[in-house]
Amino acid sequence: MDTEAGPGSLPHPSGSVRTVPEAEPELVKRWRSQGGELVELLTQVREHVGGVAAFRIGPARTVLVTEPRAVQHVLARHPETYVKRSHRARLLVGDGVLSAEGEAWKRQRRVLQSQFTGTGMRRYDRRISEAARATAERWAEYARTGKTLDVGREMHRFALDAIWRSLTGHPLDDETQHELEAVEAVGAALPTLPADVEEGRAAVAADLARIDAVARHAIEAARAGEIGPDGPGLLHVLTEAGAERAEYTDRLIRDELVTLLAAGHETTASTLTWLYLLLDQYPAAREDALAAGEENSEERRQAIQALVHETLRLYPSAWLMPRHAAEDDTLDGYRVEAGTDLLVCPYLTHRDPELWPDPERFDPRRFLTPGGRPTDTGAYFPFGIGPRACLGMQFALRESTVLLERLLPAHVVAFSAGPAKPKFGFTVRPDGPLPATLRPPVL
Repeated sequence: MDTEAGPGSLPHPSGSVRTVPEAEPELVKRWRSQGGELVELLTQVREHVGGVAAFRIGPARTVLVTEPRAVQHVLARHPETYVKRSHRARLLVGDGVLSAEGEAWKRQRRVLQSQFTGTGMRRYDRRISEAARATAERWAEYARTGKTLDVGREMHRFALDAIWRSLTGHPLDDETQHELEAVEAVGAALPTLPADVEEGRAAVAADLARIDAVARHAIEAARAGEIGPDGPGLLHVLTEAGAERAEYTDRLIRDELVTLLAAGHETTASTLTWLYLLLDQYPAAREDALAAGEENSEERRQAIQALVHETLRLYPSAWLMPRHAAEDDTLDGYRVEAGTDLLVCPYLTHRDPELWPDPERFDPRRFLTPGGRPTDTGAYFPFGIGPRACLGMQFALRESTVLLERLLPAHVVAFSAGPAKPKFGFTVRPDGPLPATLRPPVL
């Protein structure tokens, strides 16, 4: 029997509460027989059922959420009802802020939050600019010699350099870069590792040991008062917290350091790589951005940020955000029982033709033209929304903009192969190497 929606819930316009509609078993069976990826199943569920829809891969129902009001309800309005469960990335990041829960998460977020506000970000502007300058110098040499570069690897090098400088005050050296490639290796392996924690840890033990050695050395240097040429960094904030708070053990400081390394470079590198792949298909978008204003002008900066935002629309930093209903609730007029798993999917929300006309087209003007994008909070959320939105959002946007302000006017990237396919893991990234050469722009 239908009942009225309870206080604080998101009622359906009819005022009644119903069961979440479920995809036909045949749809899931067909997907299984074709060996499809999860994103293909979710796409079909949304198309056939709607923006709040259930499906079954096993015996339990999972609810897919892509409708903007429902997204906002889950992520922003009721985060205490729809919680994160044990994060598979815990194998890599331990109890860092990405995977922490409850009061521990609140304490850890408070320690870091001030570092990523507008005022806090100014501490890292010079470090980001130096990482961008180093990248620009490498690219100038590639252009001079005609040498082939791998765009994905270049963007990983830049983003890792920027976060390493911000953490330690030191530029990224070749040896540290080599050792920290293990962070990417573990991250890429996580979706395929055994479900058993100990078996999974054994499968990547060598890479975890490399990561731990780098982290241990950096923490010891920070504790010893060693300050890099750029001054103290985020790691010093963590070691100072360790001197004042018992919970900030060496292990937790390591976990926060690895969390910031992993989250602080992988998503930015993927975004910048996708952006260059998209510009290869839509070259006029680069020309439009550079024509928007003079070098270092606010008009130019906004046009470049629109390139980044449109890339994040198509390839959001987190393409899937799992949540777990800790208690009964009503979502968009549908009954959600405690214990239900939900998948909030920015990738599909951002490609909904009812929200984003011609959604597959790369069109940065959506973010520059009044009325060019939907106003619903839950219609665009590449970094999440609500209290668990990504802490590093401003950092990622800043470093992307600073790098592009240097590289876009100087070079046109010509890829040697066709567009890369997306690979859906914990992030959505281009699959495979991306060899390219640099051409001078046509004036």
